[in-house]
Amino acid sequence: MSIRFARTAPFLALVAFAATGTLRAQVAQTSSTSLPVATASSLTGSGTIVVDGKLDEAAWARATPITDFRQQQPHEGAAASQRTEVRVLYDERALYIGARMFDSLGSRGIIAPVSRRDQLLDSNGNNGSFNSLTTDKLVVILDPYHNKIDEAWFEVNPAGVRGDQFNGDPSWDPIWEAATRVDSAGWTAEMRIPYSQLRFSRDSLQAWGMQILRYTDRLHEQDMWSFRKLSEAGGAAYYGTLTGLTIGRQPRQLELLPYVESREQFKYAQPGDPYHSNSYGRMNAGADMKYLLTPSLALDATINPDFGQVEVDPATINLSAYETYYQEKRPFFVAGSNAFDFGNFNCFFCSNTSSLDLYYSRRIGRPPQLNGYVRDIANFADTPDNTTILGAGKVTGRTGNGFTVGLLDAVTGRESARYLTAAGAPEQTQEVEPLTNYFVGRIKKDLNQGATTIGTGFTSTIRQLGDTIVSDRLRSHAEEAGLDWNHRWAQRQYSWIGSTMFSDVAGSTAVMSATQQSSAHYFQRPDRRNTTDGLFDTRYRPNSNSLQGYGFYTRVAKDNGFWLWETTQNWRSPGYETNDISFLGRTDYKWMNANIGSNWQTPGSWYRDIAWLVGAQQQFNYDGDRTDAQAQVYYENMFLNYWKVRSFAIYHPTVLDDRLTRGGPVVMRTGYKFGMLEVSSDARRRAVADFTVQVGRGVNSNTHALILQPALALKPATNVFISLAPTFNADENAAQYVKKVADPTSTSFYGNRYVFAFIKTRTLSLDTRVNWTFNPNLTLQVYAQPFISSGAYSAFREFARPRTYHKLIYGQDIGTIARTPATPTTSAEYTVDPDGAGPAAPFTFADPDFTFRSLIGNAVLRWEYRPGSTMFFVWTQSRTGFDPNGNFNFGAQNRAIFRDRPTNVFQVKVNYWIGR
Repeated sequence: MSIRFARTAPFLALVAFAATGTLRAQVAQTSSTSLPVATASSLTGSGTIVVDGKLDEAAWARATPITDFRQQQPHEGAAASQRTEVRVLYDERALYIGARMFDSLGSRGIIAPVSRRDQLLDSNGNNGSFNSLTTDKLVVILDPYHNKIDEAWFEVNPAGVRGDQFNGDPSWDPIWEAATRVDSAGWTAEMRIPYSQLRFSRDSLQAWGMQILRYTDRLHEQDMWSFRKLSEAGGAAYYGTLTGLTIGRQPRQLELLPYVESREQFKYAQPGDPYHSNSYGRMNAGADMKYLLTPSLALDATINPDFGQVEVDPATINLSAYETYYQEKRPFFVAGSNAFDFGNFNCFFCSNTSSLDLYYSRRIGRPPQLNGYVRDIANFADTPDNTTILGAGKVTGRTGNGFTVGLLDAVTGRESARYLTAAGAPEQTQEVEPLTNYFVGRIKKDLNQGATTIGTGFTSTIRQLGDTIVSDRLRSHAEEAGLDWNHRWAQRQYSWIGSTMFSDVAGSTAVMSATQQSSAHYFQRPDRRNTTDGLFDTRYRPNSNSLQGYGFYTRVAKDNGFWLWETTQNWRSPGYETNDISFLGRTDYKWMNANIGSNWQTPGSWYRDIAWLVGAQQQFNYDGDRTDAQAQVYYENMFLNYWKVRSFAIYHPTVLDDRLTRGGPVVMRTGYKFGMLEVSSDARRRAVADFTVQVGRGVNSNTHALILQPALALKPATNVFISLAPTFNADENAAQYVKKVADPTSTSFYGNRYVFAFIKTRTLSLDTRVNWTFNPNLTLQVYAQPFISSGAYSAFREFARPRTYHKLIYGQDIGTIARTPATPTTSAEYTVDPDGAGPAAPFTFADPDFTFRSLIGNAVLRWEYRPGSTMFFVWTQSRTGFDPNGNFNFGAQNRAIFRDRPTNVFQVKVNYWIGR
């Protein structure tokens, strides 16, 4: 069986029912209490503030303190158990925050781990992810436009560890200062936040939205200045107001970040390879720039960016026909990415569906798409690892009249590969990626203090194609355009969100025919009945030069309060195609779901909170075939000791499947029963455990699944964090696709046989992370993942007829099958005579059994040697190996990993921030 559960990544499924947090909308119109007001004091004539955490300047004593804090947790609405005093000052260039956090235990009561910047952002003491660090901290959140939407978040803990994010985006790293002191009364903090790092109106007299939070970790207490209930939506609409700010005209901000990088690679080169040696070195340079075009719009640009310091992608095994989705990690594309968010996809609980995304930034600078073509025809080849980004720029920000803007343009260079087809043959050159321009535009209008938003998005990909090898494989241009909306009412308890997108792609008849036959579409399916999606032709057109389609998503829900419910529709027409700049797994479906549940936020005799839901979903293709169905139930609760239990169960019946034969007729996919149980301990402890078990059993199929995920987070010292997360996955599938064989005697399958197998897969991996923080500006991060996966194929078979799940096993129900063992020069293979003495011709295929192993990891030493300027020392190693058998032998494969030849890459990168 195969069940896809993941984040809102396209085509990877989402299972997200976060009853205590992510269920809630981010804004609300009114609070259950009146919103407080504070006044900032001017520093004019009072000297300057030295940010040292001492609060010994006279201006602090003259400022009016903010002292009225209330608990949101653990005793909702009660007065804060620990006194807090916060003062706000300002001058012509910056805002200053001075805070005294009293603690009844003095310095003994303070919890202050040392970590890198932003690592404590999720440490809310609410038992979030099992491995999160928790800490005492002070948080100041600003809404400079006071539009009840923006959230510029600044935090610091007693050890001086800073964190910042903008509208939930932790990649936002403004240049600001913070310092702290711990004493017998508790701890103090000072912040200096330059206006140049914020966006606000040009009015000389300012009124900003502001929220102040204090976390006291040992008490699991979260105090708020502008209080809201847990059952309320929260966000910037619940912030108090900061008045008294008189700010003059600010200079245009310009920031430059040039870099230089040195890279050495050590990798085994095959004897006789004229293109590669065992070592390779290079020097590189480039620069990033940020310029404030207006007080609220910023231009970010990059020339020849380098991303060598980012963490490597984890290893995976993908036996499907679909592409694997990886998260974006490159700083230029991560920073400000929420300006390009589109569609507002959300669900309490759903699976096997996808969001309607505007763009997938990893398309820009990807590995050249024709590298595989060259490697298939060459004995030796010199292929580029990635496409060079010649330059990229983006404009992001929010205007004073409520428009959020995101514009991005990137140009990637033409890439070529050199190769030899045989020893002594002349060298040949092949273009593997053409010169390409990518454009993304996103504009959104906020109305009714953020209760309503309406937006539009547009993307364009234009390639300068060369020879026919390229033009027959890559589309010449692709565009998509759409609208999205988000409307909330009744104090943001109810919402209606939605989006629609239209796509148009074009190219040669060869590439458009391949597009229609790809796994995203399967237009060639011989039993397809539908000819139109209501707007566009959905027949297979091998001589077409273009393809059009649409996507649609809408959801109506009650997101807050005790009772919660949702109902959703999510459609993709057969011709919808966005893979040139976005991520699209499949099309031709109309998916729908509904859930209802409730939330207990008031602690009881044995729990702190409880949430549950029940629901169902189903899906039809445009022929009207039901291709997915599911019923689900979910439950979670937090105990009084802050341990947490999460669980769900799914029943999925046998349904029709128009994808299983990969372009062939519709058959039936057997169903499954699936359950999950997760138990996690109190995240505040020095050792934090999380254990997840998932079990499944087939419906109309004798298959089983087992996933074990024990995980442990260790905090042996305040500056060391270790995370160990092994995963074991044992899965069985009675219909694993093997190949298609032409056979004119197979009339029920339109002249083809579709070969399947029973497969047992076993996968074991261990994600290991070590974070060692010498001080908040000097950190060492280590990531390693050993990975072993095997697949054993048996009982090769074919479907008895279309639209059934019954299968005929070769050598048992029909025909004969024989295996020819491998020799030193040939691989093992199977020979099948599908009807014995009948007229069908025998066919062969390679033994598909496999065992794949890898060890990947990197170590990054990061030193911020001055504000905004960083030096990176990076070591990355990867090892991979393959055996042509499906035996899962952990001991043998574990030893073999260290016999596989490694690839080692050493990098030193230095950047220098220049700003005014």
